[in-house]
Amino acid sequence: TVLMCRGKAMRDFKGPDCRFVNFKKGEAVYVYYKLIGKSTELWAGSVGSDFGYFPKDLLEINHNYSNDELELPTDETDFVCF
Repeated sequence: TVLMCRGKAMRDFKGPDCRFVNFKKGEAVYVYYKLIGKSTELWAGSVGSDFGYFPKDLLEINHNYSNDELELPTDETDFVCF
C-alpha cells in the first residue's frame, strides 16, 4: 500500500455503513487508493487508526507523497461489510 497524499477534511462526514471512514472537519485524512469505475467519487484512506471509503470532494489536498496514482477498478465484491 502506497500513501498517495494527505488532505484536510473540509467538513464532517459520517458514512452510511462500516465500509466508510468517519471524520470531523479539520482532521487529517491520508489517501491510499483512488477508486475508478462505478465509484469514481470515492477514495480510500485512513483517519487515525480507522480505514475506509469517503467522498473525495470532502478533502482539501495539502501534501502529495507519490506521483504514481494507484487506481483500483471496483466491482461489487469490493464493497462488503464484515
